[in-house]
Amino acid sequence: MIYGPVDYIPPVEVEIVEKRRAIPLSDNEGIYVRDITTGKVRSEIGKSYMLKPNEELWSKTLPDDVEELLQKQTGATRDPTRVVSLRVPRNAAVQIYDYINKKSRNVFGPELVMLHPDEHFTVLSLSGGKPKRPHAIKDLCLLLGPDFMTDIVTVETSDHARLQLKLSYNWRFKTENNSDGGTKFFQVPDFVGDACKAMASNIRGAVASVAFDEFHKFSAKLIRKAIFGLNAEGRVNDEFVFAANDLSITNVDIQSVEPVDQRTRDSLQKSVQLAIEITTKSQEAAARHEAERIEQEARGRLERQKIADEAEAEKARKRLLQLQAQSAAVESTGQATAEAKARSEAAQIEGQSSVTLASLKAQSSTIVTESELESSASLQLSEVEYKHKMDDLEIQRASGLAKIESTKFKSIIGAIGRETIAAIAQAGPEMQAKLLEGLGIKSLLITDGNSPINLFNTANGLITDPSQTQTQ
Repeated sequence: MIYGPVDYIPPVEVEIVEKRRAIPLSDNEGIYVRDITTGKVRSEIGKSYMLKPNEELWSKTLPDDVEELLQKQTGATRDPTRVVSLRVPRNAAVQIYDYINKKSRNVFGPELVMLHPDEHFTVLSLSGGKPKRPHAIKDLCLLLGPDFMTDIVTVETSDHARLQLKLSYNWRFKTENNSDGGTKFFQVPDFVGDACKAMASNIRGAVASVAFDEFHKFSAKLIRKAIFGLNAEGRVNDEFVFAANDLSITNVDIQSVEPVDQRTRDSLQKSVQLAIEITTKSQEAAARHEAERIEQEARGRLERQKIADEAEAEKARKRLLQLQAQSAAVESTGQATAEAKARSEAAQIEGQSSVTLASLKAQSSTIVTESELESSASLQLSEVEYKHKMDDLEIQRASGLAKIESTKFKSIIGAIGRETIAAIAQAGPEMQAKLLEGLGIKSLLITDGNSPINLFNTANGLITDPSQTQTQ
C-alpha cells in the first residue's frame, strides 16, 4: 500500500489491486475488521480507520429473528460490516452473550449497546394473546416495568359452574435487589407465560373450593387471596414475588366474569335479577323508614320550638316588668341626680378656672423674669464688648507711639552718624587717660578686698569732671 497524499505512477509490471480510503466513524459507529494473516476479528469504534494491507472488512451474520427485530427498530437494512448497535430504552435491559469467553453481560437502559465480533443478543420469546400463547412475542429488550399483562382464566366452582375470568396483573422487576448485575432477571425465558400459569393455577384451586354464590359475592377477595396469600396477621399481602427472577405482582384487576355454559349464565342472570329486586325492595323500605324518621324528627322539633317560644315569651314579659320598675325608679331619682350633677359640674368648673388663672399668673411671672434676665445679660455683653474695644484702641495707641519713638531714634542715629557716635564713646576714656598721664601716675588701686574692681571707672573716682568744677 502506498499512503497519500502522493502522486504514484505504477510501472508496467505493477497491477493496482484496490484503492482504499479512510472510513470516518463517529462515537456511535464502528466496523468489523479481520486480520487475513491471523484470522482474528476485532471492532474499531469512534475513529477514522484505514484498512491495512493484511486487513479486510468482516461481515457479521445474525439470526433472522434478530435481523428482523433490529430492522423493525431502526427502520433500515443493516450493513453487515458495521458494528451492530441497539438503543436500550429506559426501564429495560438487554442480555449479550460472548461465545468466546462463555460469559454474558447485561446492559440497563437508557444505553447504546454495541456488539463485539463474538457477541450476540439473547432473544426473548414471551407468551402473548388472551389467553396466553407461548412464543407469541419476540424482543431483544427485557422491560423491567412497571407494566401490566392481561390473561383469561377458565375456572370451575365446587357446584360445577364454569366461569371465564378476564384478569389484568400489574407487575415489575425488583431492581433494588439487583446484586448479580441483572442475571437473575433473565433466568426465566418466558416469565409472562410462567407467571400467568402459576397465578391461574392458584386461582383455579381457590375457586374450586367455593360455591358459585359465594364466589359471586366475594370474587375479588378470593382472587387476591389466591394470588398474594396471607401474612402472619391474616391479611392479604401487598405483592407476590417469584423468587426465580424477582418478578413482583403488585395488583390484580378483575375486568370481567362470564359464565361458560348457558345454564350457569341463566342462573347468574336470575341471581342478578333477584339481587336487583332485593336491593330495590330494601332501598324502598329504607326510604320509607327514613321518611318516617324525618317526619317524627320534624314533629319533635316543632314541639320543642313551641315550648321554646313560650319560654321566650315569659322571659320577655319578665324583662318588660323589670324595665318598667327601673323606669319608675329613674323618674323618681332623676331630679335629685340632675341637681347633684349640676352642682358638682359647677364646682369642677370653678376649680378648673382657679387652676387656669394660677397657671397664667405663673407663666406671666416667668415671662417677666426671663425678659429681665435677657436685658441684664444684653447690658453686660454690651459693656464687655465696649471694654474690649477700648482696650484694643489703647493697644493700638501704644503701638503707634512705640513706632513713632523707634522711628525718631532711628532718625537721630541716622543724622549723627556711626563715626560721631564712636568718637563720643571714646572721648571720656581718652581724656581720663591723658589726665592720669599728666599727673604722672602710672597706676593706683584702692579697694577693701570685698568689692569688685572696675578699672574703667577708677579714673572717674580719682579725677574731678572739669564741667562739674566749673559749675561749682
